[in-house]
Amino acid sequence: MPTVSQIPFVEYLVLDDGPAHLVANECASCGARFFDRRNACARCFATEFDQVSIPTEGELRTFTIVAFAAPGVEVPFVAGVIDCGGTSVRSNIINTDPTPENIHTGMSVRLATYSIGVDADGVDAIGFGFEPAR
Repeated sequence: MPTVSQIPFVEYLVLDDGPAHLVANECASCGARFFDRRNACARCFATEFDQVSIPTEGELRTFTIVAFAAPGVEVPFVAGVIDCGGTSVRSNIINTDPTPENIHTGMSVRLATYSIGVDADGVDAIGFGFEPAR
């Protein structure tokens, strides 16, 4: 069955207005950024937020190569923290061999999307990760 539409796997992945990108809720008082919905800022307790786009390129700050996971999760994979213009994004590093020779802190990465799966109605769930910026 052909794909009819795509939906982001998480609400903060934007697919519909140009290139895919992430958005965060930025505290209007102190500038702290959070993914997903917040009732109050964890830093200053303010309750007003603005939605801001996050840069699609960044630098890998830290990572681990995961060798053991829950049943059904393919290993090894790389889980990392990426600095995207001052915003920390937790994500997997994808589209590269998950070995110490291919992954290192300080490497440049860019946002990439992939299909998680298509349901019976042809709706494609889209996930994100970061891949080496070549």
